[in-house]
Amino acid sequence: MPNLKDLKVRIDSVKSTRKITSAMKMVAAAKLRRAQEQAEASRPYAQRMERMLGSLAAAAAGQAGAPKLLAGSGSDETHLIVVATADRGLCGGFNTSIVREARRTANALLEQGKTVKILCVGRKGRDQLRRDFGERIIDTIEDIARPSLSFDKAAAIGERVVAMFEAGEFDVCTMFYAEFRSAISQIVTPQQLIPFAAPAKAENGNGDGNGAEDGSDEGDGDGGLDGAVYEYEPGEEEILTALLPTNISIQVFKALLENAASEHGARMTAMDNATRNAGEMINNLTLIYNRTRQAAITGELIEIISAKEAM
Repeated sequence: MPNLKDLKVRIDSVKSTRKITSAMKMVAAAKLRRAQEQAEASRPYAQRMERMLGSLAAAAAGQAGAPKLLAGSGSDETHLIVVATADRGLCGGFNTSIVREARRTANALLEQGKTVKILCVGRKGRDQLRRDFGERIIDTIEDIARPSLSFDKAAAIGERVVAMFEAGEFDVCTMFYAEFRSAISQIVTPQQLIPFAAPAKAENGNGDGNGAEDGSDEGDGDGGLDGAVYEYEPGEEEILTALLPTNISIQVFKALLENAASEHGARMTAMDNATRNAGEMINNLTLIYNRTRQAAITGELIEIISAKEAM
């Protein structure tokens, strides 16, 4: 059994840890509110952009002059996987869940004989994938959210992906990120960036897409646009050629905003659990400390009484 000094040192150490986790929880909670507002504000624009491009793509698909970002390269042999994670840990299973899904997809593609390349956005994704796919990681983009996450940084990633595609370095690009639902729920989401994949609502027109989950489509009459016929100026191909690269940057920006909110939510939950566990540990150690101290005092009293009776 540890002595009183060791127990006292351990109790003080756990109390210091609890102060740190409690402070990290409050910081994450403060950052979460702003990140959540930014993520929710980006959804309507990104979803409407996807639906509009999906409507245009449905009319232009199969045509000889369809943009390459829409039609693809004609092959699916080389896949680029963009893994968006955080640069820091202490956020529960946030990073691990994204990496797990990306690893599963990469292994499935390799089993099919495909070539896989990985672009990591965030240090933690690289650290976890380096052991199994070190030679397939082409680059790592770090500190993208410092001092703040801006569209220019996301656009730089989108432009790089487009440039790699135009250079023939890959055929299909898929991005993995965590969609924010709540502080305790983040959904790992794979999204195909290249070639453009129309959202489900634009494809089937049954109104069961994801656009209405956050209430962004309520009351705007947007549900009837899928079956409408439009005339575009300039032509559909010109619009697609101009907007498809922009849409990639927009979807990357939306994914990074969702990731930021998910990271702060996961960190707040993890630090709350750590603070609670530290409190329980302090109570248990304090109980052991008091019992040990009481036993020591009782032993000393017995020795004094025994010595007095012996005299």
